[in-house]
Amino acid sequence: MDFLQPPGWSRARGYSNGIAASGRQVFVSGMIGWDAQCQFHTDDFAGQVRQALHNVVAVLAEAGAKPEHIVRMTWYVTDKKEYLAAHKEVGQAYRDIIGRHFPAMTAVQVAGLMEDRARVEIEVTAVIPQ
Repeated sequence: MDFLQPPGWSRARGYSNGIAASGRQVFVSGMIGWDAQCQFHTDDFAGQVRQALHNVVAVLAEAGAKPEHIVRMTWYVTDKKEYLAAHKEVGQAYRDIIGRHFPAMTAVQVAGLMEDRARVEIEVTAVIPQ
């Protein structure tokens, strides 16, 4: 996996500008902040992020992948201000579950998610080296 940093660009904080990788590709559907039985335990933004990341890791494990194999993440949030206000807690949850691996990322605010209680949805692409 090569992290792409064009010459003269400021270093990205908390994500990478791009990644080049080869190997077995794993695509994880958007994961939200409910558990394996589709039950929410919190409406707290950071709490839902923590659960969604646990869900991502569980699906990756089914393919033999680990968090360090993630090459791309897309975060869909229902409230940009809520996301920014929870920045520290979200960062801690990310480091606790994913570690200090920062793939290419996009975050967008959306009008809503399919599950009304969901505050965030995270989809992932991973590449397991051959």
